[in-house]
Amino acid sequence: MNGKEMDKKNSSIDFADPQYYTNRELSWILFNKRVLSEARDKQIPLFERLKFLSITASNLDEFFMIRVASLKDMVHAGYTKPDIAGLKPSEQLKELNVATHDLVNLQYSTYNRSLLPLLLSNGLRIVEHHEDLTEKEGAYVDKYFEENVYPVLTPMAVDSSRPFPLIRNKSLNIGALVRKKAEKEIKAGKEEKNIKDAKGKGELEFATVQVPSVLPRIIPIPSDTEGEKTVILLEEMIERNIDKLFLNYHIVCASPFRIMRNADLTIEEDEAEDLLKEIEKQLKKRQWGQAIRLEVENGIDKRLLKIIRDDLEIEGDDIFHIEGPLDLTFLMKMYGLEGFGHLKESGYLPPQQVPGLSGDYNIFEEIRKGDILLHHPYQSFLPVVDFIKTAAKDPDVLAIKQTLYRVSGNSPIIAALALAAENGKQVSVLVELKARFDEENNIVWAKMLEKAGCHVIYGLVGLKTHSKITLVVRREEDGIRRYVHLGTGNYNDATAKLYTDVGMFTCSRQIGEDATAVFNMLSGYSEPRGWNKLSLAPLWLKDRFLHMIAREKKYAKAGRPAHIIAKMNSLCDKDIIEALYEASTAGVKIELIIRGICCLKVGIPGVSENISVRSIVGNFLEHSRIFYFENDGTPEIFCASADWMPRNLERRVEILFPVEEPELRKKLMHILEGELMDTVKAHVLKSDGSYDKVDRRGKAVYNSQLEFSLEALEAAKQSEETANDRVFIPEMHHE
Repeated sequence: MNGKEMDKKNSSIDFADPQYYTNRELSWILFNKRVLSEARDKQIPLFERLKFLSITASNLDEFFMIRVASLKDMVHAGYTKPDIAGLKPSEQLKELNVATHDLVNLQYSTYNRSLLPLLLSNGLRIVEHHEDLTEKEGAYVDKYFEENVYPVLTPMAVDSSRPFPLIRNKSLNIGALVRKKAEKEIKAGKEEKNIKDAKGKGELEFATVQVPSVLPRIIPIPSDTEGEKTVILLEEMIERNIDKLFLNYHIVCASPFRIMRNADLTIEEDEAEDLLKEIEKQLKKRQWGQAIRLEVENGIDKRLLKIIRDDLEIEGDDIFHIEGPLDLTFLMKMYGLEGFGHLKESGYLPPQQVPGLSGDYNIFEEIRKGDILLHHPYQSFLPVVDFIKTAAKDPDVLAIKQTLYRVSGNSPIIAALALAAENGKQVSVLVELKARFDEENNIVWAKMLEKAGCHVIYGLVGLKTHSKITLVVRREEDGIRRYVHLGTGNYNDATAKLYTDVGMFTCSRQIGEDATAVFNMLSGYSEPRGWNKLSLAPLWLKDRFLHMIAREKKYAKAGRPAHIIAKMNSLCDKDIIEALYEASTAGVKIELIIRGICCLKVGIPGVSENISVRSIVGNFLEHSRIFYFENDGTPEIFCASADWMPRNLERRVEILFPVEEPELRKKLMHILEGELMDTVKAHVLKSDGSYDKVDRRGKAVYNSQLEFSLEALEAAKQSEETANDRVFIPEMHHE
C-alpha cells in the first residue's frame, strides 16, 4: 500500500472513536489484578506471594481515596462529560462497583483458599477466630491484653450525651451493640446466666473502639504444637476481651469495621495566600472526608451494620462484606517474621556499585570523563547522595539547585542540602508540597531547609513539579562548570532500592544551560527563548512526542525504517494514543512496555495491528520512562520523568532528556530489549482487553529483573578487577 492509499484509508477511520479506548479506571483494576496474579502464582515463594497480596490491598485503598472519590465528586457536581472510552462518571462508578467487588472476592479467595493453608503447612498458624484458641493460648492472650493492650484503648459509647464518634480514615475499629446490665447484676458483679434473657432486656446501644495503630497488629503467642509459630491479630485479641471495656454492659455482638474516606485534596491555589498553610489545613480534613467505602466482617449483625452505615451515610454498593481479616496490608508485616527465610526470594541481589564509582573517587572528575548512567535498584543510589554531599563540602561549589517530589523519612539528601546552606553556598530547592500522600512529609522538610538557610520554592500555581533534576555550579580552573543529574525517579534513597529507575550525570554545556533555565523558570517565571537539549512539560513536551511519532509515521509510509519502543508507567493521553494508532496504520512497529494503566487497545483491524503492549510486574516496581525512536536508521533515545498521561504532559513540570553517548545508549537499549524478552514476569495485552502471562512454549526462561540484577554484579566485579589492574607497579630496571 503506497502513501496515498494509506492517507485515504486513514481519513476514513475515526481514531477518536470511544470503542478504540479502555476506561482509565477499569484499566487500573486490570493492573491490580496483574499484581494479584503474582500472589496466586504457585511458582513464586510463599512469602513473596503474601507481599504481592498486601500490595494489592494498599493499591486499592489509594484507588478508592483518590480515583473513586473523584468520580463521586463529579457525580455529585452533576458532571456528565464522558471519558475517552465514552463512559460518564456515573457509568464508570457502576462498572467499577462490580469490578472492585470482584477484585476483593479474588483477594480473599487467594488468602483463604491458597495462602492460609500453605502457611499452616509451612509452620505458621494465623488464629482466624479467637474462639479457636486453646485454653492455654487463651490464658496467654488474655494476660497479654490486660498488660499491653487494655491501657491504650479508648472505648466510646454512643447515647444522647455522646454523639457518634468521628471514625478516622483507614482506621480499623470494632463496633459493638451493648445492653446495660440490671442494677442487681452490676452490684453483684455477675453476668446474666441466660444470655438470651440478657439480650432481651433494656435498650440496645452502639459502642466502638479503635484498634490502635501504635501497637503491632501481629502478635506471636506460644504454640501448643512443636515446630509451629502461632500469631493472632490485634483486633481478634480486643474482640475476645471487649467485655472488659464495657463492664456495666452485656456485649450483644461485636464486629470489626473499616472505612475509606475521600482523601483528594481540593486546593484553590489562586486564592491561597500561603500554599504551605493551605495544604496543612487541607491535610487535617483528609482524615474526616466523606466516607466512600465501608468494609465489614462477613456475618456482621444487621442491626450493628445499619447503625454504622446510617451514621456514615454509606450506600449499599459501597459496603464490602469481607470473608477474613480486614485490611490485608498487615501481610507486609508478616513478611518480616523471622524463621521463614526459605520461603522468600533469594535470587535478587542488593544494589551494586556503579562501575567507575567505587572506592575513593571524586564524582566531579568522573563526570568530566563522560556521562554516567545509573540503573536503580540494580546499581546503588549512593552516587546520587554522594553528588550532593560532595557538593555541600566542596569549597569550589558555588550553588546547588534541586527539585524534590518525594524523599525518604530520614533523607541524607535533605541533610546534605542543609549542610550546603550552612556552609554558605547558594542552595535553591523546589519542594513539591502537592506530592500526593507525601504532603505532610514534604512540609516538614521544607520548613527544616528554610531554617538552614536554603531558598525554598513551593512550585508553580496550578502545576505539580514532577521533574527530577539537580544542578551543581562549580568554579574550576577553566571557568564555571555546571554538573547536572537527571532522572526518571524521585530523590528517595529508600524507594531507590525498590523502584526501577534510570539516572544520568552529565556536565554537558548545553544541558547545563538548559538546567539553569529550568530553575530560573521555576523560581522567577522566566521562560527562555529556546532550549538546547531538554524538553519540558507543560510547555512543549507533548508536541515533541507527537512530532516524533508523526516522523516515524512519515518514514514508514515512505518504506523507510520506522520503529517505536516506549516504556512508562501509564498511557492514557488521547492525543498520543490517536497518534500511535495513525503510526500503526502507516506500518510503524510499536512496542509498548507499560506497567500500569493502558487505555490503548491492541489488535484492532486497520487501527492497532502493529502495536504490542506488555506489563512487567516483578520483584521491583517498574518506574523508569525510556523512549526509543528509529528515526530512519539514526535512532534517538530519551529518558523522562513523564508518563504519557494528560496530567504529566499538560499539568506538571516534567523533563525529557536525550541520552547521546553511544555506550549509554547501548545500555538503555539493553534494558528495553531485556524487558521485551521477558518470559517470566511479563503480562501481554490481548485484543479482548485482558492480560495473560507470556506463553513460554518454545521460549527460553528469561526474568529481566533477575538478569539485570546478576549483570549489575558482574559489571561491578569487572570494574573492580580493572581498577586493581591499574594499580601502579614500578618497573625493575637492571643496569
